[in-house]
Amino acid sequence: MPSPHKTTSAHQDQPVVPPTRRDEVAAAGSELIGGPIGRWARLGGSALTPVRVIALVAIGMFALGMVQKLPCYNWAWFRGTSSQYTHACYSDIPHLFIGRGFADGLIPYFDRLGGDMEYLEYPVLTGLFMQVASWLTLPFDGDLQYREQMYWMVNAGMLMVCTAVIAVCVARTHRRRPWDALLVALAPAFALTATINWDLLALALTAAAMLMWSRGRALAFGVLLGLATAAKFYPFLLLGPLLLLCWRAWKWREFGLAVLGTAGSWLAVNVPVMLLAPEGWKKFYSFSHDRGIDFGSFWLIITQRTGANITPDAVNTYASLLMALACLGIAALTLTAPRRPRFAQLAFLVVAAFILTNKVYSPQYVLWLIPLAALARPRWRDFLVWQACEVMYFLGIWMYLAYTTSGNKQGLPTEGYQFAIVLHLAGTLFLCAMVVRDILMPERDGVRRDGTDDPSGGVLDRAEDVFVLGRAAHPPQHAALAVQGPRVEWGVVRE
Repeated sequence: MPSPHKTTSAHQDQPVVPPTRRDEVAAAGSELIGGPIGRWARLGGSALTPVRVIALVAIGMFALGMVQKLPCYNWAWFRGTSSQYTHACYSDIPHLFIGRGFADGLIPYFDRLGGDMEYLEYPVLTGLFMQVASWLTLPFDGDLQYREQMYWMVNAGMLMVCTAVIAVCVARTHRRRPWDALLVALAPAFALTATINWDLLALALTAAAMLMWSRGRALAFGVLLGLATAAKFYPFLLLGPLLLLCWRAWKWREFGLAVLGTAGSWLAVNVPVMLLAPEGWKKFYSFSHDRGIDFGSFWLIITQRTGANITPDAVNTYASLLMALACLGIAALTLTAPRRPRFAQLAFLVVAAFILTNKVYSPQYVLWLIPLAALARPRWRDFLVWQACEVMYFLGIWMYLAYTTSGNKQGLPTEGYQFAIVLHLAGTLFLCAMVVRDILMPERDGVRRDGTDDPSGGVLDRAEDVFVLGRAAHPPQHAALAVQGPRVEWGVVRE
């Protein structure tokens, strides 16, 4: 077998993979701009490199998402409740400017709020992001409505920067496949949900962390992942798949550096607030624990259809058990697969499992999955099927809220909203099934079709297997044909 170092270098020198030559949907869509790239086309001869094009497209789509919020920006956020739902342009940002004390100059976690929510219920780094936006809004003096508008606009500008970071990081994670990041840039659900909340901060840090891991920089990966976890809980879940992959490849030093970096950066952000404002700091965790069943989850369908009263403690237990079972399934898949799964594939599966089993599936949670889906399953047909389901759910939840908040009951009734929930859960499960199929049949994985192993795997890329179970313990001769580059056998177990 060729040495991993030499093989990796050879693949780094290979040309960029044009999606219009590998994906029939991408080829058909390219007719809008002149058709698929020709056989003799010169690539890389323009200042508009793939990464720059993708960043510009992502910013353009983000701007279109801002335009979609114009009815709310102009009046619907400030006149009644249901108007912002009938126009499908709701955002937490302007409402929490008042509701969480930013309009009054209160400091998150340190100053107690009035009403039912005593302190800000967001992780520390997200709270800092919100506070910085509030400081940047100070020069805009005017009535309260104008200040809310400016707060949303400032946050939108900061989130646009996060969008550009996400696009660039995803485009650079797979060196030979930068155009896969167009899936992120053009995702309709991304544009529609980008300014509902502050999720893009954690998303940008997670994308940057995965880029660092793909370059073999385990400590930098850990530092960025810890910061992402300080902004949102879900990035922490990526350490689970990484543990399994490093176990199979026996890369314990790199995994240890990743854990050390994650713990160190998370503690550096959280400990000062934890010590100086303990009650405010723990509000995110107590709120997450005490929160009841909410929109978007299958738990809501169960309670609405059966009338059952499932307490927060009970649903926490049930959801945790389901998540544990899903993680056991992912572990078994990782250690028994005929070829070590790609890091992005397992990252997508574990985050999807967390969202699917959770007691709430907010519309913006789709943002967590979009970059991972682009890296795990870069097939336009499957991606667009999933996105269609998410767009239908995006419209469904606002029409349902319009129905429940308006006096004339105009909108989507309960049964229609339940169908929308089922649709977007089914779309996510469909994409999970496609990723699992690629893991079980690596010859059908579009990323690996040309002999590539794991371009987002860093030290795992082309590493030998050490610990495997089941059929993986008996290395097969893999059938993936190399379009370019030497034929390589993976799955060799050290004696």
